[in-house]
Amino acid sequence: MRVSSAAIFTLATLAASNVTQQAIAATTETTTPLAKADNLVVPVIEETPVKIEAVSAPETLVTQQFSPNPSVKNNPPVVLAQKIEANSPVVLPPSSITPQPPTSNIITGNDLVVTATDVQIVGANPELQQVIRQIIKTRTGGETSESQLQRDVATILETGLFVSANVNSRTTPNGLTVVYQVQPIVVRSLQLSGAKALTYQVAQKQLQSQIGQPISPATLQQAVQQLNKWYVDNGYNLARVLSIQPNRQGVLTLNVAEGLVGDIKFRFINDEGKTVDSKGNPVTGRTKPDFLKQQLQLKPGQLFQENVVRQDVQKLYQLGLFEAVNVALEGDATKLDLVYELKETGARAVNVGGSYNSDQGLIGTVNYQDQNIGGVNNTLGVNVGVGLRDFQFDGKFTSPYRETTPDTLGYTINAFRNRQLSQTFDDQVNLANGDRAREGRIGASISLQRPIDDWNTSLGLNYTRTSISDRQGNITPTDAGGNALTASGTGTDDLTTVSFTATKDRRNNVLNPTQGSVLSLSTEQSVPLGQGNISMNRLKANYSQYVPVQIFNSKQPQVFAFNVQAGTVLGNLPPYEAFNLGGSNSVRGYDAGNVGSGRSYVLASAEYRFPIIPIVGGVVFADYASDLGSGDTVLGDPAGVRGKPGNGFGYGAGIRLDSPLGLIRADYGINDQGESRVHLGIGQRF
Repeated sequence: MRVSSAAIFTLATLAASNVTQQAIAATTETTTPLAKADNLVVPVIEETPVKIEAVSAPETLVTQQFSPNPSVKNNPPVVLAQKIEANSPVVLPPSSITPQPPTSNIITGNDLVVTATDVQIVGANPELQQVIRQIIKTRTGGETSESQLQRDVATILETGLFVSANVNSRTTPNGLTVVYQVQPIVVRSLQLSGAKALTYQVAQKQLQSQIGQPISPATLQQAVQQLNKWYVDNGYNLARVLSIQPNRQGVLTLNVAEGLVGDIKFRFINDEGKTVDSKGNPVTGRTKPDFLKQQLQLKPGQLFQENVVRQDVQKLYQLGLFEAVNVALEGDATKLDLVYELKETGARAVNVGGSYNSDQGLIGTVNYQDQNIGGVNNTLGVNVGVGLRDFQFDGKFTSPYRETTPDTLGYTINAFRNRQLSQTFDDQVNLANGDRAREGRIGASISLQRPIDDWNTSLGLNYTRTSISDRQGNITPTDAGGNALTASGTGTDDLTTVSFTATKDRRNNVLNPTQGSVLSLSTEQSVPLGQGNISMNRLKANYSQYVPVQIFNSKQPQVFAFNVQAGTVLGNLPPYEAFNLGGSNSVRGYDAGNVGSGRSYVLASAEYRFPIIPIVGGVVFADYASDLGSGDTVLGDPAGVRGKPGNGFGYGAGIRLDSPLGLIRADYGINDQGESRVHLGIGQRF
């Protein structure tokens, strides 16, 4: 059954609707004896009479669409509307009242119509007198009869405000004097029906002035308004007071419907936005419903709360598995089902490609990504590159921490082998044989994750062997100027570290945030093992803020994004582990590492991100970085020897393309030395 959110009406409306208008005959003096009602219902009252709406079999109350994932479509933030509609109007059942037949023996013939010259009401206060005068048909100066007086008594009792009612009439030379004698219900106590969130103390506070007093429609109306406001203020947006039902002993029963959740269901959406395919079968998804239910705070048997549903929607987005999340509410406020309609992203992809460059020659690449292994959000990424001179790979498997299994840690396993031109030792100073320095790294790491309070934390063990070599792979310990290239002096170092990272992430989306912030703090302590006997500690901090703005009218969001980060290294720092400044992920307009290579650094970036067309966005940016004068403290002074300025500024503009492979960025940067460059990358800069 379903009652609309406006299912309230005045006593006058209810009473008048139950009185049959018909012609009546005149009468002489009559007395209608006491009539009583055992099932009295006082409906919820508002200032404006409204129609009571139906209560029938469960149907869809409201279908609420949450905005698609900003990381994919850049749509506005989630908005949860509040509206409940009913389709089939029904009137609540009236009180069971059977008025007693008249006992007067004065009139024995036809029901005569006479004029009522005086109509009095005894036993009621002015408020209840006004209610009675609005609902009875007998009025001063109007016509009435014995049967009409009986109907008036029945109408009075049907209001549910009176324990008893009778009428006395006396004929006079001018007409008929009518006296209605009533006994109002005196409120003695209160009880709740259907309440889980609403407590007796809260309800009693709103109805305290009614206890011990004759029942008052105005007081009940005010109490209902305050109780409904309490529901809204506490996030129970579907909850409503349905009625107040008194009995003859003065016990008020407060009937409420609070939006009890019956079941939570999941439906998957295809590219056409439908939940069924061309054959009429439900669209299937890779993600397991049991896993999804575990991610939600709101469970069956709990009450619907808007803020909790919002948090659950954001949690589903943060899994990175869905482009859009829609929520439908089926049923009514007494028991409803939540249906999540989900459009999955392309979680699995295989890309085969190739490239050629003068340094590595022809390279063939294979990339495999799966963000939803087993349907439980485990991820696997494997990149393999095969060239004429080298073989490279990078593989990572992640099983994230689940709040639903708090005793089980999340973990990440990574193994890699890569070789590339050094950003620290650029072409300003070559190796002794005139070749450029290459950094080759091979290693592995494992990390464990779990939250601590509001922070997501990770503890890792990492090993890397780094070698500096020429194009042919020959290990080279020094450059052409005799400057050391590794800590060990042999051209090869072993670095074993224990790392700890804490992140507080308040972004509305991980991949493409439009509001919120993220703060990351990390420390990495080396263990002096292997070649180089390296003992150092690296400290880093990184903060980003995202602020929605509206510089021009657009359906998709505009964002001002700001990032600041800093770091330093204590102890024995190998030169290739210095902070390299400049490039697509640092100061745009400079080549990678051309601003500086220091022991410490600070970097700040600002971007204004705006939509152009649905799949293309624009960016205006500015970057600044400095090594804080720490370049000459790095072993071999690679920045000073190569004439790096140590600080730099860049600005420019770029575009963002929302492609099947992810967000592709292209930026054109101009630096403070008048040089310009194009930078390409995947995902937002920060």
